[in-house]
Amino acid sequence: MNQEIAAPGTSVHQFTVPLSATRRGARLARLLAIEQLRSWELPLDPARLIVAELAANAAVHGRVPGRSFRLSLTVAAHGVLRIEVTDARGESLPTHPDASSEPAESGYGLLLVEELADRWGVRGGPVPAKTVWAELDLAR
Repeated sequence: MNQEIAAPGTSVHQFTVPLSATRRGARLARLLAIEQLRSWELPLDPARLIVAELAANAAVHGRVPGRSFRLSLTVAAHGVLRIEVTDARGESLPTHPDASSEPAESGYGLLLVEELADRWGVRGGPVPAKTVWAELDLAR
């Protein structure tokens, strides 16, 4: 679902799409994000890398059989791109990586998000879901 939202005196873009919680769904999330960013005439990087990582995490670590994940992109009037990926595994919360320790075999992705995003975090709910979000300041 693609929506353009306009409040008086502001310009906000929003894009939201449900995707299968599979590697194919994660790849589609990245491709759709690229096309949406292009249509909004925004830079592709580092947003596409963040989308790719968060979507891959949703497909691998947040997967519940029969449930999808949701990708949302929002551009706020104050020049912030917010990327959100919501999956059905609210009990499985990622933690902020410790750059000083060696990550396990998997775990490098959130280090990438930590480095590329201006801010990121996790929001629980609605039960049983969680949302991992990242923000990019566009006016850098």
